[in-house]
Amino acid sequence: MVVPKIKVLEESDEKVSLQLEGIDRSYANAIRRFCISEVPAMAIDDIVILENSSVLYDEILAHRLGMIPLKTDLERYVLPEKCDCGNPLGCQKCRVLIVLDAAAHDKPRTVLSGDLVSEDREIRPVSPNIPIVKLAAGQSVKLEAYARLGRAKEHAKWQPATISVLVEGKGEGSYILKVESSGSMPAKEIVTRAIEKLEEKFQDLHNEVTSKVEDGKSE
Repeated sequence: MVVPKIKVLEESDEKVSLQLEGIDRSYANAIRRFCISEVPAMAIDDIVILENSSVLYDEILAHRLGMIPLKTDLERYVLPEKCDCGNPLGCQKCRVLIVLDAAAHDKPRTVLSGDLVSEDREIRPVSPNIPIVKLAAGQSVKLEAYARLGRAKEHAKWQPATISVLVEGKGEGSYILKVESSGSMPAKEIVTRAIEKLEEKFQDLHNEVTSKVEDGKSE
């Protein structure tokens, strides 16, 4: 029996490369899929436009804001469906208010992600230099945005990383998993969270099968 092995080939906050040996490709792909679709990340989801005299329609502006990757803290925030507040508008445990109030006075200006002001300093754009909209002199944008945790299986804006699985030339059962974070959280944390979620799914499946078998014996 081949004992599974994991070797770290590269590690930084932005990237991590792992060599996986002694496992089936389906398991390597399962880790990849869970990194992409099951690990929550923070993103702007609801927006209240108070003023918008820019050239962008409200819908386009909202889409751009939603696609800006945000720093994520999975220890302090929970998914809305798991929050005990029961409030459809959310609370401080499941949503973050982010305000944008920008105007071009004497000359045109480009509004950047760094102009977004979050009520939580830790939940902010991963870069302050992401363009949002260009304002001509006299134009302005004022809005309130609400960010929450979500998963990429709902929308791509919640995808925390890009991941690839490469077949290595050392033989069957040897793969290289490469994870590149969007900046929302360290790449290592994304992999760790994905594996934890995968273990939970296996445990749930085990419990369900065991329950069905026990029910069958009792009949």
